Amino acid sequence: VVLVSGHLDSWDVGQGAMDDGGGAFISWEALSLIKDLGLRPKRTLRLVLWTGEEQGGIGAKQYYQLHKENISNFDIVMESDEGTFQPSGLGFAGSAEARDMVKEIMTLLQPINVTDVYDNADGTDIAYWMRDGVPGASLHNDINKYFWFHHSQGDTMTVQDPNQMNLCAAVWTVVSYVIADMEEMLPR
Repeated sequence: VVLVSGHLDSWDVGQGAMDDGGGAFISWEALSLIKDLGLRPKRTLRLVLWTGEEQGGIGAKQYYQLHKENISNFDIVMESDEGTFQPSGLGFAGSAEARDMVKEIMTLLQPINVTDVYDNADGTDIAYWMRDGVPGASLHNDINKYFWFHHSQGDTMTVQDPNQMNLCAAVWTVVSYVIADMEEMLPR
């Protein structure tokens, strides 16, 4: 399983369009693009739209409890939770060998100048999996404006730049598809 995800967290004010609707949108779009292109990877691509992240990650905890018996089948878990502004690369948590493979995959994104691989993946919703050794990835993007809108009345669809979201979706699509279509899983 290659898991792509974002969470729905507009529980206090605003619409939650940037935090974290953007992560949910690009995850949905990644799978939609792969399907529209008629691509069928060797492994399962799974979209999870988490709930309860702001209430202690209860949705992620429940999902983990329901699926942890199959942990060896999870290739990578990916979460976008810092907006969908201009992307720069991925945060990655995993073995050195897996990191080298992810760096190689990221070279495919040179045409859109999104090739960096940063130490450590962040994500409340994927933390259980990473703690137990499943490689994890999180979207890195320009978060200079993130806290202008984070949990505010201003977090509406007008914050989203369609071009930047498309670039974020491209990163999510390429990385998830290539990993799902490799002969072997990422090394643990």
